[in-house]
Amino acid sequence: MSAYSLPIATKPQSLAANHVYLMANGDLRLTANQNCWAAQHAMEQSIGAAVTGLGWTVERAHPYKEAEKHGFIGSQREGLEVFRTLDPEAPLIVAEAVWQYSHHLLHGLLTHRGPILTLANWSGTWPGLVGMLNLNGSLTKAGVAYSTLWADDFGSDEFRAKLQEWLTTGKVSHAVDHVTPFTAEMAPAAERELGEALAAEFRRDKAIMGVFDEGCMGMFNAILPDHLLNPTGVFKERLSQSALYYEATQVSDEEAAAVRRWMEDHGAKFDTGPVHEEHLTDAQVHLQCKMYVAAVRIADDFGCDCIGIQYQQGLKDLMPASDLVEGTLNNAKRPPVTSRDGSRVLYAGEPIPHFNEVDECAGLDGLMTYRLHKAMGQPVENTLHDLRWGDRDQSGTTDEFVWVFEISGSVPPEHLIGGWGGVTSVRQPAMYFPNGGGTIKGISKPGEIVWSRVFVEDDRLKMDIGRAEAISLPIEETERRWRETTPQWPIQHAVTYGVSRDQMMARHKANHIQIVYANSAEDADKAALAKAAMAAAMGMEVALCGTRKDGASWN
Repeated sequence: MSAYSLPIATKPQSLAANHVYLMANGDLRLTANQNCWAAQHAMEQSIGAAVTGLGWTVERAHPYKEAEKHGFIGSQREGLEVFRTLDPEAPLIVAEAVWQYSHHLLHGLLTHRGPILTLANWSGTWPGLVGMLNLNGSLTKAGVAYSTLWADDFGSDEFRAKLQEWLTTGKVSHAVDHVTPFTAEMAPAAERELGEALAAEFRRDKAIMGVFDEGCMGMFNAILPDHLLNPTGVFKERLSQSALYYEATQVSDEEAAAVRRWMEDHGAKFDTGPVHEEHLTDAQVHLQCKMYVAAVRIADDFGCDCIGIQYQQGLKDLMPASDLVEGTLNNAKRPPVTSRDGSRVLYAGEPIPHFNEVDECAGLDGLMTYRLHKAMGQPVENTLHDLRWGDRDQSGTTDEFVWVFEISGSVPPEHLIGGWGGVTSVRQPAMYFPNGGGTIKGISKPGEIVWSRVFVEDDRLKMDIGRAEAISLPIEETERRWRETTPQWPIQHAVTYGVSRDQMMARHKANHIQIVYANSAEDADKAALAKAAMAAAMGMEVALCGTRKDGASWN
């Protein structure tokens, strides 16, 4: 009989009764973790006071790192090492005041047997809400049981009651009675017939989703498994950001200059300066224009129906931000791009639906939305936004809760007041974007919108669809909301119909939300129902959220 040297399993020490772990997941980028640490630390102090006030003790699951000047988990490997030391049966709070990379923790949360609570503070300045929603979507896709909480004030009676419920029972729930499961009979015959015909077209003719490197920013929830995607009729073409970089180097200076000239001729403004580290420079814009031409040509090379650029890792060290490129791609009215030999204009008169941060759920949704709205004669431009934050309007314009939908710049100019004339391109924040690059900054125009989200749960595709209105607010209120979030980015003021702040947070399984305009409230209702019929015919489990504009239910 052979004698083998067997691995020795280290058994973590059990956590004492009425103790709870607190964990802070962070960014992969050191500058982001350092800049955001003060906000995270302040939130943790407030959470600790709330837990202590309920007779429990917080034990931080990992230490502050003196050398790095922050206390976040900053990589998947670091997360592995942290979980090796934890009692797997103990209650665990993942507290987020910032953006976080879900894959740093997902491995440990998959096997953690104790109760899990994801928790964020209600703040637009530091995107903890966005980070928590991404983690929630990732846990949902992975089949991990968890509870979630968010709060304006961790000392409030309402928050303390919810926290006490979780500490005592290991679970906390929220009302989601705004969600109505969709059945085909809910859609009028014309919209149902159109949706089902478009779904059949996808399955028959098939479509290609160009993916420039998967897994951006740890967003496990944004990767659609092939075995779920392919039955819809959509297939991935896995592309490389290195190919995009190379192709950009092959675009001539004359072609890049023509792209910028076209944008400026149509009213776009570029807020440029001389210092690369601080300003949007002409050189950065020039490279972004080259990337735009390169992206269109590669999409044509592979016959892509939509594309998504990861950008955040790798490409950020080589090129300026891709956001100017992305928003331009999403617009039907955009600078023309010819084939390399000049014989063809590529995708003439059409957007090339682009999914920011290579969020494949948004990519599938965006392609579906484009084809549906084109068939209905409705505006075809659509985009994802971060479900960033929201607040009561302080200008007195409306009594409704107003969401801040905001993304780093991939919004199509057609969504903005003034179109291209409403675009001001400003430098991306250096904390996240060392090579700068311009955004498509502007204020979204008022109008009726359909919002939606594709997500994965129980190993199947699901889609939530709802209605909302993009409203106008005075510039002073808009500027306040920009100051509370990211003033470099395009903003939309959105009022969701029949969905409160807390209902949205309780149900939404992603950091992103897809947005498209319709010509009227009636048209938007029809488009929402046609999309629901289309998604259901493509094999998704569909829910209609909230109400129509007049408060009527979807039934």
